Amino acid sequence: MTDELRPDDEARAERLMRIGQSPRNAREAVRKLVWVLPWLVFLGSPVDDLVSGHHTTSTTVAGWVGLVAFVGTYLAVVFRSMGRPFSGRLLAALVAVLWVLAVVLAFGLGSSWLGLFVYVSVTCGVTLPLRAAYWTIPLTTAAMMLAGWRDHDLNDAWGLFLVVLLVGYSMSGVRQLVRTTVELRKARATVAQLAANEERLRLARDLHDLLGHSLSLITLKSELAGRMLPGHPDKAAQQVADIEQVSRQALVDVREAVTGYRRPRLAAELAGSQVALAAAGVTAQVPAEPDLTGVPEDRESALAWALREAITNVVRHSGAQRCVVELVHRQTLDGPVLELSVEDNGSGGSGTGPGNGLTGLTERLEKAGGTLEAGRVRHGFRLVARVPTSSRSPRWT
Repeated sequence: MTDELRPDDEARAERLMRIGQSPRNAREAVRKLVWVLPWLVFLGSPVDDLVSGHHTTSTTVAGWVGLVAFVGTYLAVVFRSMGRPFSGRLLAALVAVLWVLAVVLAFGLGSSWLGLFVYVSVTCGVTLPLRAAYWTIPLTTAAMMLAGWRDHDLNDAWGLFLVVLLVGYSMSGVRQLVRTTVELRKARATVAQLAANEERLRLARDLHDLLGHSLSLITLKSELAGRMLPGHPDKAAQQVADIEQVSRQALVDVREAVTGYRRPRLAAELAGSQVALAAAGVTAQVPAEPDLTGVPEDRESALAWALREAITNVVRHSGAQRCVVELVHRQTLDGPVLELSVEDNGSGGSGTGPGNGLTGLTERLEKAGGTLEAGRVRHGFRLVARVPTSSRSPRWT
């Protein structure tokens, strides 16, 4: 349905999504405040205008009251939009209050107050529906230009023209990106749940197909043996022998089915490796989509076990800070192979020889026709597992 995000993209998406949500703790609240405060730089000119003494006392007091009301309304609207926003009518009223305050203060006190329209544009982009934002942002820009023209200071107005216009549309884009990220995560969770449900249904279907006939036959032969037992013990014994044969075959079928379900897949192990290394604080470089062309399932499974064991050793024993996983097709003298390489910059563990895990991996890979190499390198430890991709018979030991 959608492409998977890389780990760095996933982290950026998570941070972006948290910006658009209510803070969960004091640390996130402070982070959001730090993110909002730099935008208050445009208040420097209005504050300087008020403290310069160019206005009468009553005008200065009115200016301070209007500025405090404007900033308070702006912060309330922006912070509430990050969590539980105001209702539609109240939000529209607050945006209108901001717009009126900006127009009144800019027209009444001069071009030093044109920066207030930046906040009005940001508020329109963050809070209003897209259709409303598309026309209120240009309207805000036009009002700012008109205020600059009235004050005979179009230079300042033109200096803020692109800022007011583009910042509003930019915030609309950020808002849509946050919403899309949230919807994408919900969709991925739904897809994962549907896939799990489908897998359960498939397992139930397969078990029914495997055991339905066998269990019905066992039941029938058991009833026949029970009826034959008093008068025909020899025929009853034959029925019991048939029951044993059917049950053994059913057990073999179930084991084969369970083995197929339990067989690890290389793509899943690569994804799990990325998560495990990140959780352990190890910088990871892991391929996203393995090319398994021509690789039988049993050999893919052997590589998946090798990857799982290697990542477990890196996380638990190596003390590494970096790990690189590579998966490449190579041509050797024995034919084409798929090579898995796991290299870290750690110590490789405290053991002096191969442990039970590496020994078991060697045996598993040899049964699949592959090989295993593991040992210290110049700056850490490296494990290389290879399995053939051709149809030649595996080498049994």
